[in-house]
Amino acid sequence: MNDRSFHAAQRFILAAKCQWTTKLYSQLRREYEAKCEQLGVQPKTVSEVAEITEGLTTYHFFAWMERHLQIAKYAGRYGLVPYYAERREQALKGIDSVPAGDSILELDAKLKMPLYYEATDIHQHPGGVWSDDTAGLVYEHGARTTTPLLGAAHEELHWRFVDEVGATGKPTRVLDMGCGFGKTTLPLASRFSDAEVVGVDLAAPCLRVGAHNARKKGLTNVRFKQANAAETGFEPSSFDLVTSSMFLHEIPPKVLDRVIEEAYRVLQPGGRMVHLDFWYLPDAFARFLHYGHGRRNNEPYMQPLAELDLPGLMRKKGFTDIQIRPFKESATTDTSSTAAWRFPWTYIEARKPAA
Repeated sequence: MNDRSFHAAQRFILAAKCQWTTKLYSQLRREYEAKCEQLGVQPKTVSEVAEITEGLTTYHFFAWMERHLQIAKYAGRYGLVPYYAERREQALKGIDSVPAGDSILELDAKLKMPLYYEATDIHQHPGGVWSDDTAGLVYEHGARTTTPLLGAAHEELHWRFVDEVGATGKPTRVLDMGCGFGKTTLPLASRFSDAEVVGVDLAAPCLRVGAHNARKKGLTNVRFKQANAAETGFEPSSFDLVTSSMFLHEIPPKVLDRVIEEAYRVLQPGGRMVHLDFWYLPDAFARFLHYGHGRRNNEPYMQPLAELDLPGLMRKKGFTDIQIRPFKESATTDTSSTAAWRFPWTYIEARKPAA
């Protein structure tokens, strides 16, 4: 495919996703509320919402659009995966070349991928983000339209998250778990230029992209390490801040338990753990659509995370000063508005008690 056709197709998919997020969602919400009023009910549970919503034709179109726009985005005729596969040699040029003495990237060819990680093509990304050399580039490109209403400002979400993290103190050593291609790792390193920042992830293709972009930006206080966030290999009490963004919902509850435990282990006394993820769901209708999104987007652990007693888990692991609150997708987002479907962005913070 030629570049012009690819970019035109991706712009069309983005425009269609924006229509789906706003107009189609608003229509579905109106029909749902009208049906509730007609029946004289106020559903309180996901199953009660499902009894009403699954009888609406608009819902089936909404669900179909969500599933198939994602297929088109990644695997369609003008999808991201075939586009980068056709340009493999050119796309990878520079990503794999490491300057002499460079220590920004540490890969582990012997690291075993967990079964849950290999078993699902997460985000409907064929082969996942780990199995092909171009997967990191595909994932990075795909992230531009994960939040379709933000458009070119999609990175602003991560910068605002980092600003929120820094509002209560500047760290000196940061561990960014499940860092992917560095969507939050690089803002952390840029904002906290005096700190040492380490990003860990299972996917070597993503880590290569992160390291490449760090070199391009001239960041010397960051490095990327291929490691399992549940068992990082770092010394106890070696960081004063542990972070993640859009990572907790990608792992099974048993693994999440170990990840929270690992965060506690590597934190210094008085250190903080801060995550940006999807957890705060204000009503049963939002929860119903969120659970459906997880199924349609091949993200099987979204629902288990949303149903988890997250504060209870963190307390069990020893954390205190727990704060969980909604986080705005953009600076102008009205979190109470029902005019558009949005991820339930949630800011999650806790502290390891001082010695």
